[in-house]
Amino acid sequence: MDSYIVSEELKNHSHHAGEHGHDEEGNKMFGFIVFLLSESVIFLSFFAGYIVYKLTIPNWLPPGVEGLEVRDPAINTVVLVASSFVIYLAEKALQRHNLWGFRLFLLATMAMGSYFLAGQAIEWSHLAFGFTTGTFGGMFYLLTGFHGLHVFTGILLQLIIFVRSFFPGNYNSGHFGVNATSLFWHFVDVIWIVLFILIYIWQ
Repeated sequence: MDSYIVSEELKNHSHHAGEHGHDEEGNKMFGFIVFLLSESVIFLSFFAGYIVYKLTIPNWLPPGVEGLEVRDPAINTVVLVASSFVIYLAEKALQRHNLWGFRLFLLATMAMGSYFLAGQAIEWSHLAFGFTTGTFGGMFYLLTGFHGLHVFTGILLQLIIFVRSFFPGNYNSGHFGVNATSLFWHFVDVIWIVLFILIYIWQ
């Protein structure tokens, strides 16, 4: 009888602990979503400024610049957007407790993000204008640079959760860090799609 009571108490304690863990993880994710919304406001402010300047400044592009090259940025865009699908596969692998699959897809995502940053750096080095070359130059480097900083941050976050996967027990239950990192990466990709349309398509 006593052993039955102890067993029931342990079961109830485990049940309440599980509920508490779910609530805590939900609160963390809510806070992270609020953080992403605040980041969205910053980007939207930049987008609005870019659109207003483009529509009101007569000579928008820098002197001697007829337009931006689109092919290489388009390739970078495809790679970055595809990486969202890859990090989604990493999440699914972790949910199935497939750590090696998780690590493999995470490494692929980091490689794709690094490819994007390298492509952006190469583009910057070949541009015929700088940060101080008119309003367009300032807005171009501000928008692409601020986004690039977010891509770099996303890669660092992925590196952290990749390293954590080698410590036993870190991902036995609850994957908030992984889910938040994946959500941040999707956010970065969506922001870049808008940037690509504004800067490279709408010239």
